Amino acid sequence: MIDRINRLASEIEAIKAGSLEEVEHLRLKYLSKKGLVSALFDDFKGVAPEMKREVGQLLNDLKNKTHQKIDELKSGFEAVGGASAVTLDLTRPANNAQPGSRHPLSIVRNQIIDIFARIGFTVADGPEIEDDWHNFSALNFTADHPARDMQDTFFIATNPDILLRTHTSSVQIRTMEATKPPIRMIFPGRVFRNEAISARAHCIFHQVEGLYIDKHVSFADLKQTLMYFAKEMFGENTKIRLRPSYFPFTEPSGEMDVSCLICGGEGCNICKYTGWVEILGCGMVDPNALDNCGIDSQIYTGFAFGMGIERITMLKYQIKDLRLFYENDVRFLRQFAGAF
Repeated sequence: MIDRINRLASEIEAIKAGSLEEVEHLRLKYLSKKGLVSALFDDFKGVAPEMKREVGQLLNDLKNKTHQKIDELKSGFEAVGGASAVTLDLTRPANNAQPGSRHPLSIVRNQIIDIFARIGFTVADGPEIEDDWHNFSALNFTADHPARDMQDTFFIATNPDILLRTHTSSVQIRTMEATKPPIRMIFPGRVFRNEAISARAHCIFHQVEGLYIDKHVSFADLKQTLMYFAKEMFGENTKIRLRPSYFPFTEPSGEMDVSCLICGGEGCNICKYTGWVEILGCGMVDPNALDNCGIDSQIYTGFAFGMGIERITMLKYQIKDLRLFYENDVRFLRQFAGAF
């Protein structure tokens, strides 16, 4: 043990360094928790009792001399201006740092939140792992509805009542259970469906749903709200079209189209020469959904809507492949630098 201490003391006495970085490396080598000096202190436990005093004194001296040597090396560089005075070439060009940018989905998500905030909608969030009640049953889905099939939904194998939410409508249910009307909220978030990944579909995507419940809410209120959103998002000349549809949790239900941004409604391959592009589903909240959450459907009415953020982003920026959002290709992401 004493020989090891003496050899290490000689080694430390002879060390040199060419920069502050090397000094730090030496400090870690000898004095860190796993350093060579610390290792000797760990071995000190096995020293014979009659030798402990002598060995302990040598170890303490070694530790003090090591600290002193490291401090001397460090102060020598600091006296001449630090590492930069030794290693920095002042004629070398500066590093060309590339600034980052917001992801296009984040940009559009924030724009949607901003638009609805101007007319009094607040934001609510909820869990991505849901139970059957909040994701299906409370929303009026029948027991044999296709969405309950494992081919469409990711269920947790150990508990068939638990699943990855297929829409943010589950947050609507949680909000209605916990909040008394009037309710005016939007619900942005990530959702999951068992889809084959392609240019137009993915197993992970993002939604924004909205809910307005109060006395005397009508379909006219829904139409005006969505028209306001479309014009704010896509431009003042945007037109909307509502078509009848079906959803278990709304009645009546509709799909909303906007006039094609590419051709201005004239017809092109993007809108399949119809002049219209579908962007969201909507409708009046089904009375059963209200009653399931403890809201009296005889007193209150409301409307709901939901849209995919990916679809809105693809329309706004004319992106043709949905997979680009998830590939982290900086060549794609750099196109959105400066956008907020």
